[in-house]
Amino acid sequence: MGGIEVGEILTVMDEDNREQEIEVIGLLTIEDKEYAAVAFADDAQEDTLEEVDVFFFQVIDGEELAEIETDAEFEKVSAAFLEAQEAEEEE
Repeated sequence: MGGIEVGEILTVMDEDNREQEIEVIGLLTIEDKEYAAVAFADDAQEDTLEEVDVFFFQVIDGEELAEIETDAEFEKVSAAFLEAQEAEEEE
């Protein structure tokens, strides 16, 4: 089993059944669940992530992305990734 890694490019189907490439820009474990932050691959190549749309997914079995099911869980994950990013920028 390989597992999802930061920098990996994945192809997903959007709501219009078109293929979209997304890049994993971060991974974080919260309360024994793994989450991935992703952005459209073209956007993720920009020098700064400040203007990039970032999406969060739960990582299932290390290999699949699943939608976050509740607003509360999404808020928790979003805040944790933001905190991790700010801590990284301070280093």
